[in-house]
Amino acid sequence: MKTLEDLKKVREKALEQMRIREGKFSARVVVAMGTCGIAAGAREVMTAILDELDKRGITDVSVTQTGCKGLCEQEPTVDVIKDNQTVTYGYVDAEKA
Repeated sequence: MKTLEDLKKVREKALEQMRIREGKFSARVVVAMGTCGIAAGAREVMTAILDELDKRGITDVSVTQTGCKGLCEQEPTVDVIKDNQTVTYGYVDAEKA
């Protein structure tokens, strides 16, 4: 750490990790990353979601991954969880994400 900007980045990362532990998010996005999901492009989908949230400055959405959901023919799948309701999207690509 050499600059004030470096210190700010460390602080932001620590605050983000604290929010994850406390669960203070307006929504959760869960990308299925089983073998079939990865083969269908789930990594690119997750990257696209993270990039878009970052681009828009949205910090109160948790993006995580899970294993296989058993929906192999619809991979990549993404769950959006808000207000205790889950919506599952199938055949998601980076552009749709």
